[in-house]
Amino acid sequence: MPALEIFWRRSAEKDLRKIPTKTVPRIINKIEKLSDNPLPGGVRKLEGAVRTYRVKVGEYRVVYQIDRETNKIIIIYIRHRKDAYKDL
Repeated sequence: MPALEIFWRRSAEKDLRKIPTKTVPRIINKIEKLSDNPLPGGVRKLEGAVRTYRVKVGEYRVVYQIDRETNKIIIIYIRHRKDAYKDL
């Protein structure tokens, strides 16, 4: 299977700016790895969602969708674990 292309929603880009600078490289690294393996160990499918998943990066959660038809991963948002599921 070819590597999936990663797209960021504008809201996810804004979320990244609010995260402590020392944590950002870890988050970006984890997201880049999703391109080759969109469902690594520790990923959970969100209840009630068809293609939406979350992956943990320390105290943060990256919520994303996998679109197999267009070979894309869409990063929806990145939040601290205490706020990660409030918008769902």
